[in-house]
Amino acid sequence: MNISRHFIGIDLGGESGRVVQGSFDGQKIHLEEKHRFATGGSDVQSTLRWDVEQFWDEIQAGLTLAAKNQDDFVSVGVDSWGVDYALLDSSDKLIELPYHYRDSRNVGTLEKVFGKITKTDIFHQTGIQFMEINTLCQLFAQKEAGDCLDQAQTMLTMADYFHWRLCGSKSVEFTFATTTQCFDPTKRSWATGLLEQLEIPTHMLPDVVAPGTNLGQIRNEVSAATGLNAVSVIAPATHDTASAVVAVPVKADVGKNWAYISSGTWSLVGVEIDQPIISQAALNANVTNEGGVDGTWRLLKNVMGLWLIQRLKQSFADRGFDRSYEELTKMASGAPSTGAFIDPDDVTFLNPPNMEQAIVKFFERTGQASPADEAGLVRCVLESLALRYSQVIREIESLTETSINVIHVVGGGCRNGLLNEFIAGAAGLPVLAGPSEATSLGNIMVQCQAAGDVESLKDIRDVVRQSVELVEVLPSASTYWQDALIKFENICDEPLPAQADRWRTE
Repeated sequence: MNISRHFIGIDLGGESGRVVQGSFDGQKIHLEEKHRFATGGSDVQSTLRWDVEQFWDEIQAGLTLAAKNQDDFVSVGVDSWGVDYALLDSSDKLIELPYHYRDSRNVGTLEKVFGKITKTDIFHQTGIQFMEINTLCQLFAQKEAGDCLDQAQTMLTMADYFHWRLCGSKSVEFTFATTTQCFDPTKRSWATGLLEQLEIPTHMLPDVVAPGTNLGQIRNEVSAATGLNAVSVIAPATHDTASAVVAVPVKADVGKNWAYISSGTWSLVGVEIDQPIISQAALNANVTNEGGVDGTWRLLKNVMGLWLIQRLKQSFADRGFDRSYEELTKMASGAPSTGAFIDPDDVTFLNPPNMEQAIVKFFERTGQASPADEAGLVRCVLESLALRYSQVIREIESLTETSINVIHVVGGGCRNGLLNEFIAGAAGLPVLAGPSEATSLGNIMVQCQAAGDVESLKDIRDVVRQSVELVEVLPSASTYWQDALIKFENICDEPLPAQADRWRTE
């Protein structure tokens, strides 16, 4: 291939969205961001929602900017954060703005679900980590509230909602479907029996399609509004983590001895496997099995990620200490380790009104002295994240009976050199950081595969490796992390506070 072919990836994250052009010349892929916009939740009558109408306006603005300089795009595809969904009525009208997974309606949902179906039965039918933000819990909470499900004719995951806006296709892509806790990975179909036991309607569930499926041509009205040519709409790996893992630039000769951390608002820590692991040991470890590309599966655990730093930064700013992420990281780098740690997955951190106060309360509850200043707090969070990642990797090594030799850190968080240094130290393993735009790369490279420009996942990773620069971080010889891990694990065993105190709205 001598002439570049052009694709558009729309990547929606919890903090921002991007419209990105990918140009592939047969050897390397080059990305150019055309438009970036804020996402985040919107308060609607004491609930937290996603303003998808605003997002759609921003997506069209991005497509318009892309079309101004390029008129021969091959295709466009959307990926997004997980668990959330939109409901359409029988007239294909959006029933309401979709709920944000951090909305407080999910409080106590897991306990109610377990009152109807055992935890073991749910895991054996879905293979998914238990979290109250999961689609299954959200649907149950919505049913309990008598809220809109009786009007719903179609449920679309967030990415596939925008595919419907683009071309009219009503489907859910496989990698996203597997994350909902409503999908049976063994039968490779919706877990309708499970949903019926919970009295959740199943008629609204659309067909599940494979990554790389051509969903049809862009709607005429979208083409007219944006100036975009009549391109195909391709379902990439629509769950953003699945797209990010597609773009992990691992070499084929590494075999299965590698792990990934998709580092962003959330951190997804896991490995790539050939078949889901749905065992009692996997249930006990509370891991998740999510579908990948080319017949792969992702065995992973969701860890509260840089959300902690995002909200800590906001707490500092609210009291007048306004610093950039780069400044906070530099300050943390110069601060001494205090030996104080938090459990990043403590539910009090899911959506507190003030993250700094929530962290200080955690120290009080666990009998630790709080760091004296902002630098110490940031360092504590970053060290705690690294320790949690190391803990998860050891759990996954045990489940897969595999030794991990290298950790690939991808996504926006891979730019945090201090966190990468901590990860290498805590895990005692080399870290390869990059690419930071893994999700957009994975999205667009699956489109390239659908167009016949590459043949396999191996080919995709070869292209990514040739197209990006990686930073290697080696573990230090210090014994600090061995001692820190012992203390960290003791802290993580501390009892959680009362259920009613766990949740807050933003």
